[in-house]
Amino acid sequence: MANNPRSGTGRRRRTAARGGSAGESATPARFYYKGSRLKQLRAFCTIAKLGTLSRAAEALFLSQPAVSLQLRALEQELGARLIERRRRRVVLTREGEALYELAQPLVDGLEAIDEAFHARTRGLGHAALDIACGNATIQYLLPDMVAAFRERHPDIPLNLRNVTGTDGLALLRSDQVDFAVGSMLDVPHDLSYEPLYHFDPMLIAPLGHPLARKAEISLEDISPYGLILPPKRLTTYRLVDLIFQKQKVPYQVAIEVGGWEVIKQYVAMGLGISIVTGICIGADDHARLAVRNLSAYFPQRSYGVVVRKGKYLSAEAHAFIDLIRPGLFTRRDYWEAGPSER
Repeated sequence: MANNPRSGTGRRRRTAARGGSAGESATPARFYYKGSRLKQLRAFCTIAKLGTLSRAAEALFLSQPAVSLQLRALEQELGARLIERRRRRVVLTREGEALYELAQPLVDGLEAIDEAFHARTRGLGHAALDIACGNATIQYLLPDMVAAFRERHPDIPLNLRNVTGTDGLALLRSDQVDFAVGSMLDVPHDLSYEPLYHFDPMLIAPLGHPLARKAEISLEDISPYGLILPPKRLTTYRLVDLIFQKQKVPYQVAIEVGGWEVIKQYVAMGLGISIVTGICIGADDHARLAVRNLSAYFPQRSYGVVVRKGKYLSAEAHAFIDLIRPGLFTRRDYWEAGPSER
């Protein structure tokens, strides 16, 4: 039911607006005129600078009563008399002098913020750009992008952090890098991953290997031969183990070693066979290796860009990401902060 203006409730509300009833605790009255401290301070500083309310009103494109209300609101908020009227001019009181010394630099700074902002942003292009990425990404995926970025933005220092797995996620979550480029199987809730490139899984074997004579290869065909795989902590090893275990096919690891180029060299030397991601297979590799597609058993591996949800991406970061795909991470959901996993 609507309040009757003549009822006790209406009178109590009006009393509260004036600062409370006699029975209430003595709380300083809060008098807002359009509720903006900035407007109040700007009006006060303009009055102090120009000496009259009328000239201050003209400078602020306001009416004189509006400026007077801003001043009155500020005085009541601070509980102090700030100016005295003397003939045609106003004079600052001792409290007014103190406030003017504090407020004038703030007001001047806010007045100049547009110009300062544009001056600052026009100077973008010299802040360092930090990217977390694994060895395969650095070696096979990023060279052309890095070359293009350096050509367009030669003044931006570029730092490629060669990390993998949890180390890369830790750098993302602690904002030690702007973003990451790499492969992800499981995406945590606090990160956004945009897959951009997809590569088939490949079996590689020496040219004279028995598997090199087979057009199609099964997991059972691979089972008797020793595999050369990246270390257990990396995704490739975990994925190989998962697929063989799921299909209940035994397998054996002959060598654990990091780096696709090292693995390809060892395979070419006849030290074993391997299951690699197609990202590392170049045209020259077919001259020394037998390469067979294993997409019938293993999923494609995607590579893309990873950011922490809610993170502000600098102009430098956007400049690099736009080389990969323009407009990436502009949808609203990328800016929603996910639950922290730090």
